[in-house]
Amino acid sequence: MANIKHVLADDREQGSPTFRELAGCSDVRLEVARLTIGDYRVTEGLIFERKSLLDFAESIKDGRLFRQAARLARTTDRSVILLEGTAHQLKESRMSRESIQGALISLSLIYGIPLLRAADAAEGAKLILSATTQLQNYSNNRSKRPAEHKSGKKRQQLYILQGLPGIGIVKAESLLTHFGNVGNIFKANTQDLEQVEGIGHQTAEMITWAVSEAGGIYNYKASS
Repeated sequence: MANIKHVLADDREQGSPTFRELAGCSDVRLEVARLTIGDYRVTEGLIFERKSLLDFAESIKDGRLFRQAARLARTTDRSVILLEGTAHQLKESRMSRESIQGALISLSLIYGIPLLRAADAAEGAKLILSATTQLQNYSNNRSKRPAEHKSGKKRQQLYILQGLPGIGIVKAESLLTHFGNVGNIFKANTQDLEQVEGIGHQTAEMITWAVSEAGGIYNYKASS
């Protein structure tokens, strides 16, 4: 029997493609309510604030992003910001590169909120469910294993890697062991990534896409 995931969606999300994708999943029990924080809440104590890249840029302009980030940071649940879309869509917002960079730095380093990237709504829905499964697996494995004493640097690198699509703690450890550091992983191509135990072709492609898109977000130049 499939492991049914309980997802609570904000009622204002009902018209979104991501909501429709989740509603079409046979292993998801989707309920609707008015949420005070985030757009989706899952049973593993995860809150997702979903934004298209264009809405992400607009929320920087009107200050809404940072009000939402402050509320997410205060909750006792784990919080994630899910960005959907491709980097070229940011050009429509006419936001400066510096403004985008500043927002990303604030969210990750000041508010401590991880960001996940999805190309479209289908992948966004998949990431919500994958993150739920991986968090559950990590919690189960952690309770069965003796405590591990990792250096601060290694903890930081593992945290960064778990922001990649399809990567939980186990795969992050495998990647770090194989490549030695995060920089080498980000420079690896799909074929190199497939050599790592547990990293299949689809996951390798998702990693290279995510790294490429992240570079696009940081390096694009808004039209003048």
